[in-house]
Amino acid sequence: MTEYGRGSGSQPWHPEDPLYGDQGYNGQQYPQQQSQPPYGQQYPEQQQYAEQQYGWDPSQNAGGQYGANPGEQYGRQDYYGPDGYPQQPEHHTGQHQQPHQTGQHPQPHQTGQHPQPEHHTGQHQQPHHTGQHQQPHQTGQHEQPRAGVPQQTHDTGQHEQWHPEPEHEVEPEPEEEKHPFFTGVDDPDDPDGTDNSREESRRDRRGKGKAKGGSAKGKNKRRSGTACLLVAVVLVGVVGGGGYLAYDYWQTHFGAAPDYSGEGSGEVQVEIPKGSTLTGMGQVLQKAGVVKSVGAFTAAAGKGVAIQPGTYTLRKEMSGSAAVAMMTHTGNFLTIGEGRRAVQIYAAIDQKLGLKQGTTKDVATSQVKNLGLPEWANSDPKIKDPLEGFLYPSQYSAAKGTKPEAILKQMVARAKENYAKEDLEGKAKELGLKTPLQLITVASMVNAEGMTHDDFRKMARVIYNRLKPTNIETNGKLEFDSTYNYLKNQSELDLSPKQLRSFDDPYNTYFYKGLTPGPIGNPGAEALKAAMDPEAGDWYYFVSIDGKTRFTKNLKEHQKLVDEFNESQKAKKQG
Repeated sequence: MTEYGRGSGSQPWHPEDPLYGDQGYNGQQYPQQQSQPPYGQQYPEQQQYAEQQYGWDPSQNAGGQYGANPGEQYGRQDYYGPDGYPQQPEHHTGQHQQPHQTGQHPQPHQTGQHPQPEHHTGQHQQPHHTGQHQQPHQTGQHEQPRAGVPQQTHDTGQHEQWHPEPEHEVEPEPEEEKHPFFTGVDDPDDPDGTDNSREESRRDRRGKGKAKGGSAKGKNKRRSGTACLLVAVVLVGVVGGGGYLAYDYWQTHFGAAPDYSGEGSGEVQVEIPKGSTLTGMGQVLQKAGVVKSVGAFTAAAGKGVAIQPGTYTLRKEMSGSAAVAMMTHTGNFLTIGEGRRAVQIYAAIDQKLGLKQGTTKDVATSQVKNLGLPEWANSDPKIKDPLEGFLYPSQYSAAKGTKPEAILKQMVARAKENYAKEDLEGKAKELGLKTPLQLITVASMVNAEGMTHDDFRKMARVIYNRLKPTNIETNGKLEFDSTYNYLKNQSELDLSPKQLRSFDDPYNTYFYKGLTPGPIGNPGAEALKAAMDPEAGDWYYFVSIDGKTRFTKNLKEHQKLVDEFNESQKAKKQG
């Protein structure tokens, strides 16, 4: 029988006993000097119970494993039952034989079975009941005898010392989950919260650890699968994108340019700016939806095709070759030169479209408010034609079937676009003019009187000098033959002074001072620039002889040039 203080010495406690404090590993005990003061200090009466219950004599344990006072470390543990009260000692009528159950002896190996009752071969032990049930000291776990260890103890008349067989335990695997006692998770195998044995709990933890490890491995596998899928998608995207770029590069540099087929359909107006290259023209056409690609247009145009800037009426989704043919066919275009009068342009449109003479003029008169004129146009009720000065000189699409109002709208839009690029109002005030329309009127006179672009800036200076209030050479009159020819709708050079000075009309600058009510033609870009930036000089007169314009500062010099001009004209008539 194993008791405290009996036999050769105290027996070692099982290392997994929860009352042992920090447990050792696989049956290894902590050093002897690491005692448990709380047990010895909190329950001083434990020695009394141990001596009364087991008949233990401390003197019999001299020379034992724990020295002279082993009971101070281990033997003075109270024997508490499940209710937390000290248990009454049993009174044996025979010899004492009882398994040592203080919660600190080595626990038998747990097999998941409940403790088997002990069988005595001697006298039967009958505990003396004192009103309290005497229960072995429990630690919160059911003690199970180890498989392979004798389940019975035998009374032989002597106190037997019980020696546990050495346990050969398997090296535990690393555990990922702690005991439910610490994690707070209920043990499904122990709904009451008490384990049958510590070994069963150990196996449960290993089983759960493996299950959790299996779950973690499953998650890792799923994560690995997701990562592989993501990598595959990225690789497909990279390969696909690289392939597309390679294909696009090949098509751009070596393949045939994308192109529509056929003559197209519908109608669209396209403006080709002055100075545009074939590539620039192709970009304009592609943006307007005429051609499918710039390359299709440039490939069809080649190097020997000359395409003039201007407004073109084309079709949607044309092949490159069809667009080039339509833009170069002379029969599809109307070219308006610089300085031409509105009545001349109307006649040209009628002729181009095969309309009755005067049709376009009637449309201009009736549709003037619908053609898109700016607000500052037609500011004088004496203006003969509101569209004068706004039929911008350029090349326009005028294929068969085009309506006159469509061509007029193209011209007005082109004029507004070019005028909007300049600060006409600011320049007008700077030059002493009242409105932007007066600036356009000056430009129209420059275009009508000047022979070449080189003459334009000096011609503009002559106009501004004659408009000055201090002008004593012409007394504020312009006296331009071009204004008289405009109101007469003619282009005569041999005009008598009597006719010029006697005809009463707001457009006759020989009769009225200052500018005409409106422009006398449709000036180009160069004439407008000259009107906004005249050359500095004191010129008041000019005469054009043999295609060259000469400028003078006074009437005497001017008269000499006039005589020379008349002699030249006589020679031409006689010749």
